[in-house]
Parts: sequence; C-alpha cells; structure tokens
Amino acid sequence: MPEYRPVQERSRSFFPLFERKPDNQNATHYCPGCGHGIVHKLIARAIDDLGIQDRAILISPVGCSVFAYFYFDTGNVQVAHGRAPAVATAIKRARPDAIVISYQGDGDLAAIGTAEILHAAARDENFTTIFINNAIYGMTGGQLAPTSMVGQKSTTTPAGRSIWNEGYPLHVCEVLNTLDGPAYIERVALGDNKMILYAAKAIRAAIQAQMDRRGFSFVEVLSPCPTVWGKDPVAAQQWVRDEMTKVYPLGVIRDRDPWTHPIPVPPPPFAFPSGAPPLLAKPDEPVDYRIKVAGFGGQGVLLLGELLAEAGLQAGLSVSWLPSYGPEMRSGTSHCHVRLSSEEVDSPLVTNPNVLIALNEPSLRKFLHTVEPGGWVFFNGDAIPADCARADVRAVALPMTSLAVQTAGDAKATNMVMLGVVQQALHLLPAAAVDQAMHSLIHSERWLAIDHMALNAGSHRYQERCHV
Repeated sequence: MPEYRPVQERSRSFFPLFERKPDNQNATHYCPGCGHGIVHKLIARAIDDLGIQDRAILISPVGCSVFAYFYFDTGNVQVAHGRAPAVATAIKRARPDAIVISYQGDGDLAAIGTAEILHAAARDENFTTIFINNAIYGMTGGQLAPTSMVGQKSTTTPAGRSIWNEGYPLHVCEVLNTLDGPAYIERVALGDNKMILYAAKAIRAAIQAQMDRRGFSFVEVLSPCPTVWGKDPVAAQQWVRDEMTKVYPLGVIRDRDPWTHPIPVPPPPFAFPSGAPPLLAKPDEPVDYRIKVAGFGGQGVLLLGELLAEAGLQAGLSVSWLPSYGPEMRSGTSHCHVRLSSEEVDSPLVTNPNVLIALNEPSLRKFLHTVEPGGWVFFNGDAIPADCARADVRAVALPMTSLAVQTAGDAKATNMVMLGVVQQALHLLPAAAVDQAMHSLIHSERWLAIDHMALNAGSHRYQERCHV
C-alpha cells in the first residue's frame, strides 16, 4: 500500500520555509491566482511519488520561473534567458542518472530560447521540459509574447495582436511534433480542478518517460496570469478554460513507443589509430595545465591551441580546446583556451591560466593579470614591458617572430617557435606526441617542414637563453 498523505500536506520536495522576506517567510513570489504555484506543487508531488528527490535537478531561467530554487529542495541551477535546454543537456550528459527538469515560461522558451528547445528536442535529449504558457510576458510588464493570441491586448499591442503586424501565435507543441526526436509531448491547462488533475498526470508521465530513458519529454501548461491580464483569479482561470484552449487544444500530442524508436546508443570512447596506446598512459606526476593562447588573428593562435590539445590527446591526457576570436579574419583579436589534465576536464573555460602564451603585447596586457601566482608567461617580444612586470609569475620573453623569419623564412611560423619554447621550458608533452599532432593537423608538406624548423629553433633558443 502506498504511504497515506493528506491532500494538502506540504511536499517533501519543498523547503520548509520560503526565504523571500525575513518577516514573512511563508509568502511566495507569485501573485494570487498565478499558475506557477500550482505547477510547482504538481512537480513536487511527482518527485515525491517517484522517489527521485535526491536525483532531481531543476533548471530555471529568467522570468517568473527564475524563483523555483527558492522552493524546491532538490538540485537547482539558475541559467541565462532561454538557455535552460542547453544547460539541461550538459547536466544530463554529465550526470545520466540525474532527473533533469527544465522549467520555462513562454517568453523564455518560445522567444529567445526557440533555437535551444528545437535542437534539444531534435537531438532527443533525455530530459523533461515543463513549459508555462500564459500568453504574455508576466515579469517584465505585460508585453506581447510569441504565444499571445490574435486580438489579445498587451502593453506593446494595446489594440490587440494583429496577424498583419505581429503575426500568428506560436504553437510550440505542434512545432516540436514535426521533429523525429521527442518521445512525449502533451498540452494541459489549469482551467479548473479536473484540468489540474490531468496536468498532474501529464507531468508525472513526462518525468517517468525520462526515467525510462525514452528520450525528450515536454509538457505545455496553459496557465493564468491574473495580475498582468487585469483579471481576478477566478476570471483568469475561466479565461484559460474558455479562451486559451480554443487556440491551444489540449491532449497528448505524442507518446512514442520506446521499442519502435529507442534512444541512440552513445558512440564508443575515442580509440587511438591502429590501437596504438597513449604515450603517457599514467603520468608520473599529476598534470593540470590551464593554458590561454592569445594574439592577433593570422598569427596561428587557434592552430597552436589545437596542436597542444591534439598532442595532449595523443599523450593520453584529458584535453579540451575552446576558441574565441573577434570578427576580423586577420589582425583582429584572437585567443583560445586549452586544458591538459591527467584527470577529467571539468570545464573548457580557462579563467585563471597557469600558462599564458601571448603572441603580441595587447594580449599580454589583456590577460597578464589573470595568470595565477606561480604560473608561466611566454611573450613574443624582446622583454616584458616594465609596467607589466609581475614578481609572482615566471616570465619568458623572446623575439619569436624575428626568430621565425631568420630560421624558417616566414613570420607565419611564429606560433611554432613559441611552441618550441613552451615545450622546452615546461617539458609539456612528449616530442613524439607533438610530432604526431603536427602530422595530423598540418597537411602541407612544405609547411610541415617549415614548422618543424621553427619548432626546433624555439627549443634551441630557449636552451641558449636559459642555459638548459
């Protein structure tokens, strides 16, 4: 027999107090008659009944949905406007056993987040989205939303939505149903108590679909917004039932049989060519290089980062490479983030590098202050500028562009001279791994020869300069 609980008992998945105001900790953020409180209760009860409180992670973006973390005693991640599906994807892939629930409003999901939800559904990501559709921007003053109905008045459409000016409302469930990916799609409403009971079943069914690894599940909830609509709570609920459901029909739109469309099997782990083992299967010392490579566009910044990452991969390390560059193809700013680690890489973003590779002075000035104490700074110049000197980092300055021209005959090889210097200074990676990476990424025999000369020149110059 299931455990008996009074109907009005507080869900175990809610915090005991809602810490909004010190003097009124039982007050919620929501207006009287708002649908968010009802949906919160339905989600919390589903979490309780399914026994997943310790595994549940709610994703709440901008809008009224942002307050979810005040109420749910589960994992909570608050994200940027429209980006809940992207973050939910990342969390679910990193923690497949977690039950990830994205909780979004119509202004968030159906406007700035349209691309995010479409592609998550197309990929059939195995998480659940609860979509609150109140046909208006509730938090920011009542502007027209993508789901506002034809003729509906808002602060930005005081005469009502016109198909000639604002177009037709967006039917999100129907759009998602055109995709091959989603497993479960349903639209429900909060128009009366019977509808709320159906909504409870739909939310539970969507979460259960995720637990059964059926794929992407989506529930749209037609919800009242009395304050912005200018109605009392009872009239707002009636408007959901009598008007919104005419435009947005209720019901199960898709409930796919998992056996006819199973979730794709993940690809096998990376395998080295011909089964060759990594060069550094178990490094003697823990490796954790957080490297930022920066310079002008055209200096080979991104290629240098790719080479470091590829060589690290060949050496058996966990790696990541994340580029960032300006709009100009040449002479614009450019930098990339590289992680080389003997442990799994938690984030590709390098905020405080322990190795900064600056191919020009603007990059040195931009990123020098971010280098952690004890880190390394490699600069393409005769000397570190006096006003950039830091006593708590180890700095190496060499005129690498001049050296590239002298030894390799081309200034474009500056990045390879730099690689040689960094390799010699840090003994970063096995020479064989770097050589394999160069052959993998540099396809011109002419440039491969030039880059090898530049690499050796950088290594030798560092030896001469530092008497290694």
